Amino acid sequence: MKKITGISPQASNKDRVNIMIDGQYRFSLDVFQVGQLGLKVGHELTEEDIAALEQESQFGKLYVRTLDWLLSRPHSGQEVREYLRKKTHDRPVRRRDGKVVVRQGVSQELADRVYQRLEQKGYIDDAAFARHWAAYRHQRKGVSQRKLALELRAKGIAEPLVRQVLAESGRSDTQEIDKVIAKKAARYAGDRQKFIIYLQRQGFYYDDIILGLERYDS
Repeated sequence: MKKITGISPQASNKDRVNIMIDGQYRFSLDVFQVGQLGLKVGHELTEEDIAALEQESQFGKLYVRTLDWLLSRPHSGQEVREYLRKKTHDRPVRRRDGKVVVRQGVSQELADRVYQRLEQKGYIDDAAFARHWAAYRHQRKGVSQRKLALELRAKGIAEPLVRQVLAESGRSDTQEIDKVIAKKAARYAGDRQKFIIYLQRQGFYYDDIILGLERYDS
């Protein structure tokens, strides 16, 4: 049996504490994990207990890191899964002293557990993400419904939800193409055909483009 001989706050991160086993640093945990697990100085642990706590340490680190990334801007469930998938790969990391070391990836089981916890807490919500994307994507510059739909599908949003969100968005190709034309007209002055091709690449239909150009010219 081994014994917890110290629990002390980290100097660089007050939300984490260092756990000392038999006088030596073994791993760190989030403060809430220590309380949740009921750890105290003097607790005796088996090697199996220590291995399980080391898994909890990895879970806490990955959960907080993923949550910070997720809160930087809205992300779809597919994007979160891809972010966590990358964390399962070993990767080189440059330390402060300039030395490059290989950081071992986490297990897929751990990555799945983090995803499930984020989902349970409501941080992963494809409907909320899709509505945010449809509302703010190219809001000032304009974007076609077709392009919005393609972007949402690429983010892993299911087709029924894509159709629902676009119908709710209040955006129409008539309004959006007027924004794009006003933004890009000077750039394509004197080359109407090239401008039409550009607008088609943005997902607008030919007839809508011609009507939009007529509105702009009038």
